[in-house]
Amino acid sequence: MRLSSTAPRTVLAAGALVGLQGLVALAFTVLLLVRGLSGDSEMGTNVFGEAAYFAVLAAGVLACAGGLLIGKTWARSPSVVLQVLLLGVAWYAIGPSGRPLYGVPVAVVSLVTLVLLFRPATNLWAQGEEPE
Repeated sequence: MRLSSTAPRTVLAAGALVGLQGLVALAFTVLLLVRGLSGDSEMGTNVFGEAAYFAVLAAGVLACAGGLLIGKTWARSPSVVLQVLLLGVAWYAIGPSGRPLYGVPVAVVSLVTLVLLFRPATNLWAQGEEPE
């Protein structure tokens, strides 16, 4: 994959973080498949359906990461939506779920990615203008 020379570093950094999120989703998919194949899943759950769902999500997230890394402006909006959704997941993990060890890192990465996606250089790039 060739990185775009026109995309600011903030976009490339956000693309790397979104890519990390996509790889984590892919790893979770593999974990679900291993769990289903080993017979460790609970009775009445459809681990393979859940794995298929997460595989589709991981593919979408990785597509957004690739788009950001090669300088495609279309990838910014779905990446922003993803970060907002992940902030909700982090909030639930930290609060009602009582799992701050999962929620805090998700929240930090999501907030950093959102900041990168809304930096002035990124906004100018998304509008097709050159940063000064």
